[in-house]
Amino acid sequence: MKNFKNGFIKENPVFCLYLGMCSTLALSTNLNNALGMGICVTVVLVLSNAIISLIRNITPDEIRIPVYIVVIATLVSVVELLVHAFIPSLFDALGAFLSLIVVNCIILGRAEAFAKKNPVLPSIIDGLGMGLGYTFAIVLISMIREFLSTAWVSLYNPFNMSQLIIRVGIPQLSKYTISLFSSSVGAFLTFACIAALFAFINNKSKEGKK
Repeated sequence: MKNFKNGFIKENPVFCLYLGMCSTLALSTNLNNALGMGICVTVVLVLSNAIISLIRNITPDEIRIPVYIVVIATLVSVVELLVHAFIPSLFDALGAFLSLIVVNCIILGRAEAFAKKNPVLPSIIDGLGMGLGYTFAIVLISMIREFLSTAWVSLYNPFNMSQLIIRVGIPQLSKYTISLFSSSVGAFLTFACIAALFAFINNKSKEGKK
């Protein structure tokens, strides 16, 4: 449970460990893309941690990394096929980044740092914590970027993109939107500010324990 909670604040994979940055910055343009990517990464993380933990005692140490990559690549292929079949709009939006989950540093990092050393249940909880931490990070960045660039935050039904589920915003601010935040520069600025806030919180927490 400590690892589960650390995935959100102390060891958030995006804001503290700076992992999975490419997909976070590229796909945080709107809430739908962010949620979709976060769920896909979380599913792969949980399943890969569970499988790698199960086979940890029979995997030769010399070939463990290739074995981990084969496991992760297989899971990513399954997730990719399912998304393509049932949520084609999300598949098109995520593009190549869906396939690139295979080389996402968070997934291989947790396999090497945790799953290969621990039983199945703790490994699943660790994967869930890190996956939700990643989802929290990419969703937070997407909401801030979308609001600053449009004055609205919208969530559409992924199975029917013409169906609006919820839309929150301040219409009066539509004249003062900052289009910069819809670009890659805005992604870096948003990430930098939030990462600085996380570093400040963690530093204060360390000082309080001394």
